[in-house]
Amino acid sequence: MTDLRFEVTGLNCGACAGRAQRALEAADGVTAASVNLATRTAQVSTQVSGGTAGTLQQALRTAGYPAAEARTRLDIEGMSCASCAGRVERALLSVPGVLSASVNLASNTAEVQSLAGSTDPRDLAQKVADAGYKATPIDDDAPARDPHAEEQARLKRDLILAGALTLPVFLGEMGGHLFPPLHHWLTMTLGQTTWWALQFVLTTLVLAGPGHRFYRIGLPLLFKGTPDMNSLVALGTFAAWAYSTMALFLPALLPDTAVAVYFEAAAVIVTLILLGRFLEARAKGRTGAAIRHLVGLRPDTAQVRRGEGFVETPLREVQPGDILMARPGERIAVDGILVTGRSFVDESMLTGEAAPVEKTGGAALTAGTVNGNGTLTYRAEAVGRDTVLARIIAMVEQAQSAKLPIQALADRVVLYFVPAVLAVAALTTLVWLVFGPGLTFALVAGVSVLIIACPCAMGLATPVSIMVGTGRAAEMGVLFRKGEALQRLDAVRLVAFDKTGTLTEGRPELTRTHVLPGFTENEVLRLVAAAERGSEHPIAQAVLRAAPDAPQPTSVEALPGHGLSAKVDGRRVLVGAPRLMAREGISTAPLTEALGSIAREAQTPVLIAVDGVIAGVLAVADRLKPDARAAISALHARGIRTAMISGDARPVAEAIARELGIDHVTAEVLPDGKLAALRALQKDHGLTAFVGDGINDAPALAAADVGLAIGTGTDVAIQSADVVMSAGRVAGVVTALHVSRATLRNIRQNLFWAFGYNVVLIPVAAGALYPLTGTMLSPMLAAGAMALSSVFVLTNALRLKRLGPGLPPDQGGPHPGTPARAPSGPKASGNTQPV
Repeated sequence: MTDLRFEVTGLNCGACAGRAQRALEAADGVTAASVNLATRTAQVSTQVSGGTAGTLQQALRTAGYPAAEARTRLDIEGMSCASCAGRVERALLSVPGVLSASVNLASNTAEVQSLAGSTDPRDLAQKVADAGYKATPIDDDAPARDPHAEEQARLKRDLILAGALTLPVFLGEMGGHLFPPLHHWLTMTLGQTTWWALQFVLTTLVLAGPGHRFYRIGLPLLFKGTPDMNSLVALGTFAAWAYSTMALFLPALLPDTAVAVYFEAAAVIVTLILLGRFLEARAKGRTGAAIRHLVGLRPDTAQVRRGEGFVETPLREVQPGDILMARPGERIAVDGILVTGRSFVDESMLTGEAAPVEKTGGAALTAGTVNGNGTLTYRAEAVGRDTVLARIIAMVEQAQSAKLPIQALADRVVLYFVPAVLAVAALTTLVWLVFGPGLTFALVAGVSVLIIACPCAMGLATPVSIMVGTGRAAEMGVLFRKGEALQRLDAVRLVAFDKTGTLTEGRPELTRTHVLPGFTENEVLRLVAAAERGSEHPIAQAVLRAAPDAPQPTSVEALPGHGLSAKVDGRRVLVGAPRLMAREGISTAPLTEALGSIAREAQTPVLIAVDGVIAGVLAVADRLKPDARAAISALHARGIRTAMISGDARPVAEAIARELGIDHVTAEVLPDGKLAALRALQKDHGLTAFVGDGINDAPALAAADVGLAIGTGTDVAIQSADVVMSAGRVAGVVTALHVSRATLRNIRQNLFWAFGYNVVLIPVAAGALYPLTGTMLSPMLAAGAMALSSVFVLTNALRLKRLGPGLPPDQGGPHPGTPARAPSGPKASGNTQPV
């Protein structure tokens, strides 16, 4: 029997609590349940310990009172291969209250989603410890640390010690084979027994010191029946050491022809594998550079008003409503509203725009941005995990810890890989004992099989590519909120765009002014702007931006559905649609050609009459974003069809589509009709991505196979989309697709290498070439090959760090030297090339 206590949301009254309780009591496996309205918690007794949390959550969600969820992240030490990651994952999933668990071998972290209040991070860490690995809960608000750097330091220390102890053994033994006089000199000087005894001492120190990690983790797991990579190394090196020790101290137990020592093999194997893991740790550290840089944008302390002055305060102690100060050059500590001061703030880490933004009273400030020359005081609005920067970090972390469907095959293979290797090693030893030259030969073959097998490469093949790919995308302003979007985007065949705010700037602008003889352009603009001064209409605002110094009108009369009439400087001014002029009996014949041109370009005409005489026409339009045309062309070049879903009249929508080269147009769509339009496209074209501004397009973003939101990380964008393009550029769609395809290609390369390496070299290690060539693979060479296999996978994944943007800078991509990204990181170079 298992008891669970967790938080429930949406409870407002006793009836709510009753409905939630009945829903829990009806769930499979539940023997008793109670819901407390005062504490808003549920107490449940179940007959099973694992897999219950999801059932309870689904029952409450169906009833309308979903359980609150908590996210816990753990640092894991000791994982060396995919079987380790799988073992940790299964241990976490067995904890009552856990909904999901994902272990990332590349970052040595685990992310656990659980029913809030049902588990404690320390309990999760203990469960991992019971499985054989050390775990430490990660405090998201604590100063950033690099666990890979700590692992590198430990491995470097062990590698140096192992190398120093192994070198005399290796040089003396292998040098004696290559240069016989050295062997004779050692034998005559020390004597064979003394020389072997010296090797025994040095090798034992290697295995008991730097090599202890393999035995500490591998042997307990072997005895539990769940061997991992450490178990293979421990068995192989112990076999070589034990056989050599027997030959040294109990030679009578072996045939005369089999009395030989392999101390150098055991010592060199440990040293080479430590070298491989050291290089692996260094490479892993580079894969997480984007996250560490993001966390580094968050200051550890802030200047907070306490009494009459400001006091340096740890960031975790800042609360909403506190007044903070940002001095020139300092980073904004939390999201807030400017109270006093005026300055220019560098927001390139959010918007990708290099030009600082002027901030005056009432302006919004974002954590991680850099204050310019002025001193600012601001009121904290969002702190801790609620800041935009923290949510961006969480998005990137979530994407980097995701498991793609392509990894499923590797996971299934790894589940049985280590036991299979043990069986192959045992069978190899037995076969060569029966049919081979002797015991020594069989030992060499069996140890080589144990050592050369490498599930590490299989486990790293997918996560390292995801980490580097999503990190590089973040540096270019494309945030993969869900890692699975990487794989789905690679298969997308049509991209549908919202128009307003996505392909266009989202606000009308004055595009042209046509005046008739007797009037001047400045005069007409001045009169129209004066008449529109009190209007909040977007078209009125576009005219006012073109003539900000217009005078105040004497009077203004709105004419619903037609326009307005105003008195300006004693003159009667009419501003509006053609039907206003028709109603007033004013001929627009002199403007026939200009009106036709405006209509063909899908722009909105604003006619002006002064004192009963037609004076001219203004053309107003929502300008296309400068990179929209290049982005559409780039998608077509990659074999992707395009569509536009718009609420505009069909002539206007079709004119914009023609200008951009869009393949399909769905026009005159009401806001609630976008979802139906998207589903029609999915039915006709298959896997479809939708690009919107993340606010009014939320339903379509959520329903698309891949939703891409153009914005600056707003709540709706983050919650609805799979990918957020925080720089606000259409080119981000091309970059997202470019990163997706490059990352998936990189993953396939890694998986091909990881599987191919084992398929080819395990038979070689078992002696498959001996009947043909008369040679066997040395255990030392097997150790070197095993170490290099993981290094190869990591090195190949790190090539993604050189990935360039989907579009060059002159077509809307990130500009050389400009940090055009939401999370900041290494600047994109102008000569970066696709991988």
